Amino acid sequence: MENIVLHKADTRGNANHGWLQSYHTFSFANYFNPERVNFGVLRVLNDDTVAAGMGFGTHPHDNMEIISIPLEGDLEHQDSMGNKTVIKKGDIQVMSAGTGVKHSEYNKNSDKEVKFLQIWVFPNKKNVSPRYDQIALNEEERHNKLQQILSPNPDDAGVWIHQDAWFHMGKFDQNTEAQYRIKKEGNGLYVFVLKGSLTVNGQELNTRDGFGIWDIDSVNIKAATDAEFLLMDVPMNMVL
Repeated sequence: MENIVLHKADTRGNANHGWLQSYHTFSFANYFNPERVNFGVLRVLNDDTVAAGMGFGTHPHDNMEIISIPLEGDLEHQDSMGNKTVIKKGDIQVMSAGTGVKHSEYNKNSDKEVKFLQIWVFPNKKNVSPRYDQIALNEEERHNKLQQILSPNPDDAGVWIHQDAWFHMGKFDQNTEAQYRIKKEGNGLYVFVLKGSLTVNGQELNTRDGFGIWDIDSVNIKAATDAEFLLMDVPMNMVL
């Protein structure tokens, strides 16, 4: 028997700080919903818009895998490991916080917003050495197919994290279909729609909707309109 959870876009938590507009799929900061704390090891899915020239001052993290996916604009990153970089649409950034790291993130541009997804995943190893990586993805590789952008394997496509998780992105033309097979027994799949409309195993999803499904081997994805989306295949049980 498959299990599902549906998070419509307009039911997400929202924090408007003026310089930051953030929508929280899962409980975060001042938004707490006991039914929305996590999806397996997926702990945070924040949909952030940062005003021109503004950003997050230096703050700490530990024992978390932190993934940033820019959707528009340029995000400047600086951390206690000595990295100072800019990530932009088409890039993916990962940080293993491990024993502890401090970082800041700012909108590099003074004339336009930056939009990005910030995703936190619980690791399967505690107190690892902090690590940073970012890569530029070829967005053509997700046109009407599923592009792997993250896995547990450093030698595989995309970035890697300390967890048995696989992320894919798709940019499908209307009526394009694909089947996705769960990568590991005990994993579930969380689908987040960036643009357009999809059906996943018959469930209709629209822009910024989230849908989790588990106790299944595979799902069928069909674009009801032109659509862009993120698939997150993650363990449902936390083992440390």
